[in-house]
Amino acid sequence: MLERKKTLLFVVNNPAFFLSHRLPVALGAAAAGYEVHVATMEGPAARAIQEHGFTHHAIPMTRSGKNPLQELQSLLALWRLYRRVDPDVVHAVTIKPVLYGGIAARLARVPAYVAAVSGLGFIFTRRKRGPDFLRWASMALYRLALGHSNSRVIFQNANDRDVLMQAGVVRAAQIVMIRGSGVDLEKFSVAPEPAGTPVAVMAARLLRDKGVCEFVEAARLAAGHGGGLRWVLAGSTDAGNPASVTEDEVALWKSEGVVECLGEQADVAGLYQRAHIVVLPSYREGLPKSLIEAAACGRAVVTTDVPGCRDAIEPGRTGVLVPAKNARALARAVQELADDATLRHKLGAAGRELAERAFDVRLVVARHLEIYGELLADATSKR
Repeated sequence: MLERKKTLLFVVNNPAFFLSHRLPVALGAAAAGYEVHVATMEGPAARAIQEHGFTHHAIPMTRSGKNPLQELQSLLALWRLYRRVDPDVVHAVTIKPVLYGGIAARLARVPAYVAAVSGLGFIFTRRKRGPDFLRWASMALYRLALGHSNSRVIFQNANDRDVLMQAGVVRAAQIVMIRGSGVDLEKFSVAPEPAGTPVAVMAARLLRDKGVCEFVEAARLAAGHGGGLRWVLAGSTDAGNPASVTEDEVALWKSEGVVECLGEQADVAGLYQRAHIVVLPSYREGLPKSLIEAAACGRAVVTTDVPGCRDAIEPGRTGVLVPAKNARALARAVQELADDATLRHKLGAAGRELAERAFDVRLVVARHLEIYGELLADATSKR
């Protein structure tokens, strides 16, 4: 009698995010014999998930968390989904799926639970005077969500791990460190720098906490430099995110002419290969995919000395760190690299070596499969 396939259910807020950040793991799991299901919000990318051969489930989930009844509906929808699908392993990614997916997994008695903490969100980046009710409530939810007796919690950077450990939210035995979602080293390959004026590119959603305003201000500060430098911004606004810049602001930047605004780009590898420097002045990250992709392309990086960003580079060896929210320091660091091709090439070559050693997507997939196997073995032994 053939043993049934083990069922792996991914829970992710955005179907496009699943495709960009977890598709290789899902494909690897399917190749290893898992029946893969994916639960996300509705969205245009849901069809692509089905085209990969996965079963897609639409779940009600909002971008914000302002309506308690809507939040409860998300939790109940996940509980019902777990009861219907009966997954062997649930793998939740991003904040709401981790919180609600973890609580629902305990209520539905899912045998094994994996939580991928890809950043702790704005509650942990803002400065708040006096008692912080939202942070206290978030910690309470994390304790409930991550209290599953047979679970692993994947962190991308040490700061997020330490915050939740010191708060007593996670146990040492649960913790796994995986630096990001990996990069395809064949697709993101090294190409010679293009001739001509140096290009500094930032590829990200146009959010204030990504440092997009500092990028534009740095471009203004560097505008009079004699060496010449093009500042290129690739990304789109996000109307559903309160941190998004507005279309009017983007129109103003275009009219000023100090920044080239390309909009969202499908070929990020080509974008980096046509650039000389990759910039990400974010305020906080899990571990930014843009920086490991830049490393794979052999490009020098300028980023901020904050959790996640500092973990994606080796400071002074593959890139340069500057203080967050400091456009002047950002402009100076980018301009110095633009003026020094030898240093750029040295940092870029070290970045590629780092990508091969630490960020190869094949290693990331293999580690996830190991985690699933360990949890399933533990679940079997407890029956």
